[in-house]
Amino acid sequence: MSYENKMLQLKQKLGKKKEQQKEEKPTFRRPEKPFYIKEWESAGLTLVENDFGVLFKRVVTYPLDYLHGSYQLGLLYDAIEKWEQSSIQHPYAMNFDESIVFFDTETTGLKGVGTNIFLIGLLDALDDQFVLTQYVLADPANEASFLFESKFWQHSKTVVTYNGKSFDWPQLETRWTLNQQILPKLRSQKQIDLLHSSKRIWKNNLERMKLTKVEEEKLGFTRQGDIPGFLAPIIYSDAIKSGNADALMKVLHHNEWDLLSLVTLYIHSTNLLLEQELSESATTYTNIGKWFGDLKDSGQSEQVLTTVTNNYDDENTGLANYYLALQQKRNGQYAKAVNSFEKALLFIGNREKLKALEQLAIVFEHQFKDYEKALHYTNKGITVIDNNLFMKRDQAVKLRGVWLKRLQRLEMKLLKNKINL
Repeated sequence: MSYENKMLQLKQKLGKKKEQQKEEKPTFRRPEKPFYIKEWESAGLTLVENDFGVLFKRVVTYPLDYLHGSYQLGLLYDAIEKWEQSSIQHPYAMNFDESIVFFDTETTGLKGVGTNIFLIGLLDALDDQFVLTQYVLADPANEASFLFESKFWQHSKTVVTYNGKSFDWPQLETRWTLNQQILPKLRSQKQIDLLHSSKRIWKNNLERMKLTKVEEEKLGFTRQGDIPGFLAPIIYSDAIKSGNADALMKVLHHNEWDLLSLVTLYIHSTNLLLEQELSESATTYTNIGKWFGDLKDSGQSEQVLTTVTNNYDDENTGLANYYLALQQKRNGQYAKAVNSFEKALLFIGNREKLKALEQLAIVFEHQFKDYEKALHYTNKGITVIDNNLFMKRDQAVKLRGVWLKRLQRLEMKLLKNKINL
């Protein structure tokens, strides 16, 4: 047999093996329906069937004037209009062209491949109403059906969450990956995580950032008859074992309140970011001013921080003056920056105080050529380091060496000036 014929036979054999491998690929088998369908329907859930199995869902609609705590839900559109009318560029800004959904999940654990999502809550903001749709996992065997029904494979939306970037969405991605041979590809979504904004706005103001605490202290809403979140997985596990969904409905109500509060939290946060009615503490608005500064919006940052320093007592504006001074220095307003830094020194912690003294030394040395003043603030900085209570000893030793170099340089400059005189 010729070499060419041998190669041809070999290719044919390889081709047959590939075809056999394709034929051996396991086909999807539709899971069996759970035994408790009637019981769960009696509790208030609706059975849904699709190509991958079954799940349950609950749908609730809310008019635009529905009041949740201090806010009507329809004020969301006023908040969006404020963003559209504003020239401010901010990662939390939305516009009317976006399809907005508030998203929250309940899971059987906190992490790991063995953790299932058993409840997906979606609150869609429509033109004339809000529609809550909650999807409930019938049982683990029907996970593909449950995930498919969320339609995150079908549409890209603006997804608003509370810790969703770190938990809910990554968990959804994990579960989707485990079912990727069956499900269509998961689409990427624009995400706005209101836990992040709450931390930025209420740092040093709220002790805990748990959503229920934010509701009570900022949104005017207190839950009645709510279940602790840690009980949710236990309740779900009991529901699929016993078939009794009465307690499970309380988990759905917990999830419902979470989603409604996301709407009002977005409204409240927008008002704080864009309005200056001074309805909260100096700390809150100082945090907002700093946030704008971190976003490189120096104009908005300076405006907010100036409002704080002009309207609150000195003891409450230390950090506002400090962040304002940083903005003024970046903008080349050195005299104003010096004034703001000096006001801040009396009311800020040692860490910020040391940075303020450093900036004052820099400005007087390089911008004003006032070496005596620069030396004065350098000595004050060394004193702060020597009385160190906010850094490790080795860090303090290293930092003191840096400040001593500045001290020596300034002393040399002063000496040269005297010689020249």
